[in-house]
Order: sequence, then structure tokens, then C-alpha cells
Amino acid sequence: MSNTLISVRNLTRTYGCGDALLHALDGVDLDVQRGEFVAIMGPSGSGKSTLMNILGCLDRPTSGTYTLDGEDVSELSRAELADVRNRKIGFVFQSFNLLPRLPAYKNVMLPMLYLRDGDRPDAETRIERAIAALDAVGLGDRLEHHPNQLSGGQQQRVAIARALINQPPLILADEPTGNLDSRSSEEIMALIGDLHAQGVTILMVTHDPAIAAHAERVTCLRDGKVVSDGRTGAGDCQEQGAEP
Repeated sequence: MSNTLISVRNLTRTYGCGDALLHALDGVDLDVQRGEFVAIMGPSGSGKSTLMNILGCLDRPTSGTYTLDGEDVSELSRAELADVRNRKIGFVFQSFNLLPRLPAYKNVMLPMLYLRDGDRPDAETRIERAIAALDAVGLGDRLEHHPNQLSGGQQQRVAIARALINQPPLILADEPTGNLDSRSSEEIMALIGDLHAQGVTILMVTHDPAIAAHAERVTCLRDGKVVSDGRTGAGDCQEQGAEP
């Protein structure tokens, strides 16, 4: 098995046409190795969200190739992309994206319900795994709590447990501390750091240099292009003018 989990070559994403043509991504090359923790930074309009959507198999590029875990996913159908998302990617969003009517353990169980029939655990196993996942993020005593009964930091822990439940090779975190206070942010970044130490591959979008500093590598975008891709922290982004 190759050690390269993500390989992107000459990736472009355009919107509109003619004089209104917008190059959201303009020839992006990017490799991410298994077990890396990469932060993506850049100002508004730099292409961060567009890149994240393509890497998360939520969108397809206009041109170029995207290979995930050895599979070229650039031209898969929507149904095929949905299957790849569920098997290979765990998502952590700024707004948590929990279902308000479900208790914590049922929110964590959701990704298992969308696995293909042969891969889907039975009901008892799904509950056991959800409980174990919540226990692993320190919420073993909050199984029955609904999102409105949890703090922001606790909701993000539920979201992280949900992202991990299918044991995907990649975690995509989009501004994971954006809605949290400083103490909760530190706790969530410590948890993400622990996951990285366990070998989980993490790709994180952030505008905050202090949050990006937790990563071992910072990739900076501007005008749809990679302007730096080093392992020296967020300082590269600031030097390149990519940080807002």
C-alpha cells in the first residue's frame, strides 16, 4: 500500500462562463501522506472551501485528478462519491451538524446506517460502537443528552466521535474551533492532536494561525493556487500574505 493517502494533480474548479468565469482553484498540486496533520490556510476567496469540498468528495473538479487512498475519484458519479465519503472520510464541521432530535449516541451511529448492506453492523453492534466512540472522547456519561443539552465543546466531541465511527483513513475538519471559546478550542485541538498521535490523517481548514500551529504542515492558498506548502507552521502563510 502506498503511503500517499491524497494525491491531487493540476486540479481546477471553475464557475460561470465567459467574462464571468471564476477560477476557484487554478492548477493545485497537493500530496498528503498517511498519518500527516495538514492545515490549510488562506484569505476569503482563496479556494480553501472549494478544495475542501473536492477533497471531501462533496464536489468534483472541472479538470485535473484526485486520487484518494489509491482510488481516482475525480470522475465518479454522485452515488459513487457518496459511498467513498462514507467509507473513507470523517467530517468535523464548525457548526457541528448534529441532528437536534437525536441523543448523542444516535448522532454518532448515523454514518454506520449508510454503509452498504454487507458492511453495515447489526443494531446491537452499532450501539456498542457508538458508546465506545463517545467514551473515547470523554462523553461516556452524556450518551442520552441531546445537542441542546451539551456545551459547544461537547457537541464538537460528539461530532468527532461520529467522524471516527466508520474508522475512515481521513478526517476533514473545517474550522473545527470556529464556534468555540478559547478553553473549548484548546480541548478540541488536544483531542485532535491525540488522534494524530494515534496515526489518524487529518486535513484541517482554519483561518487562525494559533490553531494551524498544531499541525505539522501548513498549506497556504491564494487566488486558487498553492503559494506555500511547508512544515514550518503558519508563519509561511503570513509571510506570503495569505492570512487575512
